[in-house]
Amino acid sequence: MPTLKAAILPVTPFQQNCSIVLDPASKSGVVVDPGGDVARILSAIEEVGARIETILLTHGHIDHAGGAAELAERLSTAERRVPVVGPHKADKFLLDSLPQSGREYGMADARIVTPDRWLEEGDTVEIGGVPFDVYHCPGHSPGSVVMVNVGQGFALVGDVLFRGSIGRTDFAYGDHEALIRSITGKLLPLGDRIAFICGHGPMSTFGQERQTNPFLTA
Repeated sequence: MPTLKAAILPVTPFQQNCSIVLDPASKSGVVVDPGGDVARILSAIEEVGARIETILLTHGHIDHAGGAAELAERLSTAERRVPVVGPHKADKFLLDSLPQSGREYGMADARIVTPDRWLEEGDTVEIGGVPFDVYHCPGHSPGSVVMVNVGQGFALVGDVLFRGSIGRTDFAYGDHEALIRSITGKLLPLGDRIAFICGHGPMSTFGQERQTNPFLTA
C-alpha cells in the first residue's frame, strides 16, 4: 500500500488547513477542504505535481468549502471531471448558504457546493490508492465527517478535534455533548498512534489528545 504524503496550505482569513494528500509515486491525490484562495491552491498542486482525483470536504463551513465549486471547475476538463465528495448530507444547509456566508466574511467568491457524493458512516473514500474509513462525527456541525486509515496511522479530522482543543459548538446547530461523544466514542478507540491533520493549527495524535486535551481529560 502506498505511503501517503501531505502538503498543508493555510487558506482564507481563517488560516484553514487546506491539504493536498497524495501518493508520491503515482502523484494521485486529493484536495481536502479548499476553503478559498483557489489560485494559491492550484499553484501548490502544480508545485507538488499532484494529479487530483477528488475534492474532499469534511464539513460545510465557509473556510472549508468556500472554494470547492471553483476548484472543481478549474481542475476538470472535457475528458475528466473532478468530483466533490462529502461531507454528510446533514451539512447541506451550510453548503447552500455559502454565498451568504462569503458576503458576511469578505469571501465574495464563495459559491454553492452540491457534492457529487454525500458521505455516510461506514463509507470509504480513496486517497492516492489508499482506502479511508468515514466516520460521521457531528457536534461542530451536523454533517462533519472524519476520514481515517488505521494502517497508515493517519486521519483527516476537519474541525472535530484540534491539538489541545475541539471544534466550536456555540453555533445554533452546535452540540457539545455530541462532539465529545464523536471524539471519545469513535476516534480515540482507533488507537493512540494515529496522527491527524486538523482544520486549523498544528497536527497531533489521538494519543496526545487523549492524555492532554483539557476537553477530553476533565
